[in-house]
Amino acid sequence: MRAAAFVYPWDVVGDPAAAERIAALGVRQVTLAAAYHSTRALTPRHPAHRVVTARHSAVYYPPDEARWAGRAPRPHRQEWLPDNDPYGLAAEALGTAGLDVHSWVILAHNSRLGEEHQASTVVNAFGDRYPWAPCVARPEVRAYAEALAAEAAVRPGTAGVELESCGWYGLDHLHAHDKIGGAALGGVGSFLMSLCFCAVCAEGYAASGADPGRLAAAVREALAPRWAGAPPEPVGSGDARDAEWAGIVAALGEELAAAVAAWRFGVADAFQRAAVAAVRARAAEAGRPDFRVLLHADPAPHRCGANVGVRPAEVLSHADGVVVPAAGGPAARAAALTPFTEANLAGRTVAANLPVVAGMGGSPATLAADAAHAAELGATELRLYHAGLANDADLAAVTEALATLA
Repeated sequence: MRAAAFVYPWDVVGDPAAAERIAALGVRQVTLAAAYHSTRALTPRHPAHRVVTARHSAVYYPPDEARWAGRAPRPHRQEWLPDNDPYGLAAEALGTAGLDVHSWVILAHNSRLGEEHQASTVVNAFGDRYPWAPCVARPEVRAYAEALAAEAAVRPGTAGVELESCGWYGLDHLHAHDKIGGAALGGVGSFLMSLCFCAVCAEGYAASGADPGRLAAAVREALAPRWAGAPPEPVGSGDARDAEWAGIVAALGEELAAAVAAWRFGVADAFQRAAVAAVRARAAEAGRPDFRVLLHADPAPHRCGANVGVRPAEVLSHADGVVVPAAGGPAARAAALTPFTEANLAGRTVAANLPVVAGMGGSPATLAADAAHAAELGATELRLYHAGLANDADLAAVTEALATLA
């Protein structure tokens, strides 16, 4: 199986040994961040620093001023690395080391955009805005995402892209000093708290057959037991994704749930298709017809977040493949991968994303067995999260595991 590792530009730029060290793991490809959200990252081996603080969502290359002139929203450049084009420098070093470079582009997760353009963000049934979550139903957000996807994806020295957060984002967010765990929401509650009620979404619900005021009231009523301390309803047996949607239908009623599905799933599908098409058009302009476009995805269309909910057969009909979270043990891996591998009639890429940073819950020690199981389920490639964050012992385990899979 072809294996790729995730990398940040700051893992490579300023470290002359980084690219060769990553290649020595046994991976053939890197997925390199070109447009990324705010984060704080450890750099265990870098000769100049140990911690990088990316203070806001940013691009790691010089954006085309002609493309963005007079437009809002627009991306911001990074300010914490001294180089003008850290993505380009890292891509060149990694390519010289013999690695294929694919860009890593975050679309609908951007706290700075939300702070500067609050009307463009998700607003929940209680009227609270989520500044980290641009509403993908809004035309200005879609225009921004299409332009960003095209520009950030098709960089020099880059053979493909992985689009993350290419769809609905919601309540769940790794926020600084997060304190939202006081009421256990479960999958159903998190979805209800993620429903957007901005003016565009309200019109969309109405057009799909649901009065938005009635829907918002139903959401608030369904969540009331959570605020009182009642635990989430058990998901029962079988795939939690199916059980979550059954719980959503039970909470809202079939009529409202059907309208929510019609609006949300349709918006997400259109957003994803538009982003993929924008990348393909830019790649064609650049003379790269074989440029690969993959989406980070979850096979349950109602789910929000970095791995956005999709309908497997539909997404595999227009994208070149998907990157799917494959941690959590054999049952969870099967539930995540099988809907894509069963729908994969066109021979698309289905990449199993396995965390290999032990300190962040990954399991580098079981990588060989986990990868073999993913292959049995029909996965065609591996993604390893994350070559820059892992310590030396983690990387040694990855090297050993990939050698057994070669």
